[in-house]
Amino acid sequence: MANYTLEEKDSFVVLGFGTELKSDYTDYMGINKEKADFWNKVNEDGTLDTLKTVADNDYIFIVNEAVNNKMMHYAGVMTKETLPDATRVIQFPKGEYVVVKGEAETAKDLHETLTGKAFGEALPEAQDVAYVGGPNTSVEMGKRDGKVYGEMWIPVVRK
Repeated sequence: MANYTLEEKDSFVVLGFGTELKSDYTDYMGINKEKADFWNKVNEDGTLDTLKTVADNDYIFIVNEAVNNKMMHYAGVMTKETLPDATRVIQFPKGEYVVVKGEAETAKDLHETLTGKAFGEALPEAQDVAYVGGPNTSVEMGKRDGKVYGEMWIPVVRK
């Protein structure tokens, strides 16, 4: 049984730099490698640091979204500003979200843990709501006791 809550959120915007995931959606190893390569790149080339300069808070957003039949993956921050090279301004709708909380040793482990719990446990258990697409995000919120903590936010509608 997944530990999740349903929370009402105001609409918000995440500014992101992204990459298209080219692996088949059932190829978890391929997708995870593409994501890891992307995160290594944005950490090493300063992209993530650049995003942090315009952020409204200290949260790092790891966004997955289908755009024009492509699986996209973004590093982002919540902001009303923009950057000239940013890949996308991602609009999250006002409404209910399935929220799964967690912590892990690394940001990568946190994202994988939250994604697994959210899509593998919480959504199947949430009988009154359904995920109908749109962007979803894991949110790295900070560190405590040597671990990274955060939440997965998935917009849902009432059935």
